[in-house]
Amino acid sequence: MKLYTKETLIEKLKEIAAMGFIPNARKGNHGGIGNTLEDLLGIEENNLPIPNAAEWELKTQRLKTTALNTLFHVEPSPRAVKFVPSILLPKYGWKHKRAGEKYPETEMSFRQTIHGNSSSSRGFKVVVDKKAEKVLISFNSKEVSEQHEDWLKSVKKRVGNLKELEPQPYWGFEDLKHKVGAKLHNCFFVQAEVKKIEGIEHYRYCKVQMLQSLNFEGFLQELENANILVDFDARTGHNHGTKFRLRRNRFPNLYKKSTVIIDE
Repeated sequence: MKLYTKETLIEKLKEIAAMGFIPNARKGNHGGIGNTLEDLLGIEENNLPIPNAAEWELKTQRLKTTALNTLFHVEPSPRAVKFVPSILLPKYGWKHKRAGEKYPETEMSFRQTIHGNSSSSRGFKVVVDKKAEKVLISFNSKEVSEQHEDWLKSVKKRVGNLKELEPQPYWGFEDLKHKVGAKLHNCFFVQAEVKKIEGIEHYRYCKVQMLQSLNFEGFLQELENANILVDFDARTGHNHGTKFRLRRNRFPNLYKKSTVIIDE
């Protein structure tokens, strides 16, 4: 594997950008942008071989994607309660759309993506409590839309009331800081324009930013601004895990220093 310094990597990325549209190196692979760039750089996976005290990664994204970027998976506290399968799913879940078909008639679902800007149609919201140093999940029955009126009645029957969640699921700031720090290393963030030529995807690597030093305050701000969302994905038979997901083009806000290398 070839070793790079930050300077030689920047020069190599500029050479690749000057090549224009490059065919997907991994036909049929959705990760083609990253894989193709890795092949051009002569590296494995997304780890950059830069001899340095800090870890460096390569992160890639389609230039005009609307897809959310999964930052990490982490279940809410208190962990011993197993909050999602033990409380949210049985008490606040709803009938799975494929219950009685693919799954048993009794299959329940708790699958929704929520954020900190406003409540979801089922009344759930992300709350950043800086005094308590927690990111909480809140429930407000008054925010539930009319389309979920029958579901709300079933919640009252199962829980006994329509008050705030008790206890509330949460993530402590310190736990989140360690989780974010373990996932968000210094990185070269590369975006590519995508188009098909004779049926094959081609990539033009046209935007590169060098991102350094985790900005946890920026992370919390993005949560409050609904640019980081919390995604629950559980059903009776399986909890697929709780994810923190990021909107496009917000990645640089999670770092203290952002340096534009290429912007064409």
